[in-house]
Amino acid sequence: MTSFLNKLKLRGKLLTLVLPLVIIPIFVVAGVIGFIANQQAYLGVTTTSKDDLQHLSEFCIDLLDSHYQQFQVYKQDKARNLNKELATLTALSYNLVTAEQNQYTGGKVDLETAKREARQALKKTNVGETGYIYAMSSQGDLLAHIAREGENVYNERDENGRYFIREMCAAARASKPGETLFITYPWRNAVLGDKKPRTKVVAYRYFRQWDWIIAAGSYLDETAGDAAFERLSFEKLKESIRAKKVGETGYIFCMDSKGTFTVHPDSEGKNMINARDLNGNSFIREMCNKKSGWIRYPWKNSTDSKIRMKIVRYDYFEPWDWIVAVGSYEDEFYQEANKIKSHILFSMALLTLIVGAAATCLVFWASNFFTRPITHMMSVIKRVKRGNLDERMTVSGQDELAEMGSAFNRMTEIIQRNKAMESNLAQQCKMASLGVLSSGVAHEINNPLGVILGYAGYLEGKMGENDPNYQYIHEIKRESKRCKKIVQDLLSYARTPRPTIEATDLNDLLQQIVDFAANHTDMRGVKISTNLASGLPPIELDGDQMRQVAINLVLNAGGAMPDGGSLTVSSEAVDATHVRITFSDSGCGIPPESLETIFEPFYTTKASGTGLGLAITRQIIEQHHGEIHIDSEVGKGTRVTVTLPIEREEL
Repeated sequence: MTSFLNKLKLRGKLLTLVLPLVIIPIFVVAGVIGFIANQQAYLGVTTTSKDDLQHLSEFCIDLLDSHYQQFQVYKQDKARNLNKELATLTALSYNLVTAEQNQYTGGKVDLETAKREARQALKKTNVGETGYIYAMSSQGDLLAHIAREGENVYNERDENGRYFIREMCAAARASKPGETLFITYPWRNAVLGDKKPRTKVVAYRYFRQWDWIIAAGSYLDETAGDAAFERLSFEKLKESIRAKKVGETGYIFCMDSKGTFTVHPDSEGKNMINARDLNGNSFIREMCNKKSGWIRYPWKNSTDSKIRMKIVRYDYFEPWDWIVAVGSYEDEFYQEANKIKSHILFSMALLTLIVGAAATCLVFWASNFFTRPITHMMSVIKRVKRGNLDERMTVSGQDELAEMGSAFNRMTEIIQRNKAMESNLAQQCKMASLGVLSSGVAHEINNPLGVILGYAGYLEGKMGENDPNYQYIHEIKRESKRCKKIVQDLLSYARTPRPTIEATDLNDLLQQIVDFAANHTDMRGVKISTNLASGLPPIELDGDQMRQVAINLVLNAGGAMPDGGSLTVSSEAVDATHVRITFSDSGCGIPPESLETIFEPFYTTKASGTGLGLAITRQIIEQHHGEIHIDSEVGKGTRVTVTLPIEREEL
């Protein structure tokens, strides 16, 4: 990893190192938040779904209880009505027996006949579907009965074990004359095929003359029209329970504590106490035993392609001994939670991608922001390395990079000054060496040159121009003079005297130079014109040295125009303290690469030049505290500008 990072640029390193530090926490935080949000949503929806099952179970219990309470009231009303009917029948039967007693007391029939007629009349009367009228003695002997006449039932018990006949006999003996008594007890008539006890109501009166207890009894559920009404109401109740759906395929079912389904979509009436789930657990038996709670088991209907987990909430309804169960498959139970989970995961993934992309862009922007100044610094450093010491770094801000840029700029300035100092020192060394050389040359060469020139002049005076040797003597004399001038230039450059300052009319000086140059052999074909500003104040300068400057510049311009051209010499005031002299020619111009070295000693573009003219010119101008500047374009000409102070201040 380290070797890989070392091969990358700074921007690549920033992206490689910083991006994971930004992206990974985003993904971690998003994952944790998503997980917590999902868990909370899952818990909330699960709790809500369980509450829904609980509420449905409670709703069914309330529905059953409401039905039960309504029918309790209904049964009480029905019992009151039945009591009235039975009381009426008992009164009629009592009157019938009284009528037979009157027949006996009137002598119309004997006592046995009267009793026989009364028994027959009583047995002919039905009450409801299976109810009847009967008579018994106060000792429990059945005197008139449709099935058990002649039996003693004094010790009979009802389904709860109560001696209800004894109670009837005792109550009858203690009753007032004409008083109607009532008794209610549970009874299961095996002869009629009863499978469970039914509530039986009996109204009775005591006929003391015959020791008869005259009773009219009927089952409470056999009142005309009541049984059908109850069945219809009960079916509607079950239908409303069956109509309640739980999720897509869940449902509500009811069963008694024996495991028989009393309400079920397709197994109603079946006993499922031994039913087992796919793990072999008797879940119905467990529900019947616990009566109330939660149960979860694997189940597979015939229409299902795979096993599904089912969760059931069940509660007990004690009045009917029913267990009400509300069931739902877990995949439907958690359907909303799974939807929320998917939505949370999708939202978190999308948000993470958006934030990650934004973070990537910001990191990329930050890497550019931090590396752009460094890239700029590198480019400036490379240019400075190539020798361009004028380059400077652009510094903005106050951070470490700005401090480094400022330090680099200061370092470059110091290097530039050191270079200038080195250049000046080298120049001074050259000047010192040149001075020593010039002194030696002047001493060692001027004397021989003087002898050569003297003898050449002597021989030239002895010969006529038509002498064949005259030309050779003339060349010897001319070249000796050129050598002497070279030595003189060396001495002038190496030992330029301090200028003798005096007030000088600059325009007059320039006019003298122009007049002199107009007759010079190097200025043939060159048209010289002047544009001298009037009213210039006297300039403090050394006239001889400035004359040498002007002659050098004019002759250089003439040398650049061998085929002729034009030269304009002008003067003007720059401001109150400076004047400017301009030499503009239409010559061949100076190449750009030569402009930087044209003032260096011994640099020349002429075949016979020494390369000291412009060097001496700049030296003289700098001694006058002035400046010289050359603008040139190849093929179009050159413009030399000399700026001088009007009053020279000694430093």
